[in-house]
Amino acid sequence: MKPIDEQHIAEPGLVVLDITGGDEHTVRAVMATLEERWATSGIAPVRRDPGEPGVRAQVYADILRPGREGP
Repeated sequence: MKPIDEQHIAEPGLVVLDITGGDEHTVRAVMATLEERWATSGIAPVRRDPGEPGVRAQVYADILRPGREGP
């Protein structure tokens, strides 16, 4: 996982979310829901870490800006 430094989250409202789930479908569903609510970095690659259960992804979000419009 990439390190997070102050420069990445220098403004109020910017967050980095580490998402862990039991399967890829669940993690992608969470990222899609976050994308609807806030401006995010989008659907990130999902990875498996050897020897660790589940899958992980990292998303950057701006919780002060609304996400994409619905269908």
